[in-house]
Amino acid sequence: MRQFPHLTDQVLDLDALLRETDDSACGALVVFGGAVRLDHPENPVTAIDYTAYAPLAVATLAQLEQEALAQFPIKHCRVVHRVGMLALGELSVLIVVRSAHRPAAFEAARWVIETLKVRVPVWKQE
Repeated sequence: MRQFPHLTDQVLDLDALLRETDDSACGALVVFGGAVRLDHPENPVTAIDYTAYAPLAVATLAQLEQEALAQFPIKHCRVVHRVGMLALGELSVLIVVRSAHRPAAFEAARWVIETLKVRVPVWKQE
């Protein structure tokens, strides 16, 4: 798969996102990571295969970053989603938000993940 700034089939790199958003004007840093989990003891999940319609997923993830920057008093927002077969514990999504103060960073990160789940064309098969 061709690599995109917002969509990848490689292990997600939190350090790279932290470097991209590094800003001494920001006192708040919120990182959200979504990981593959054992969904239910009676129906155990061993892996999840994530697929996406890449052109629209990439555009929508970029749009979510821009919308978060417009809606919340934050300075930086980066979102990356992974596709492919992921084992238990592997990260499927990373969101990094930086702002001057923590309430805005927390609110923006929560808005991004909730909106991503509704709008981004990424599908999973357990």
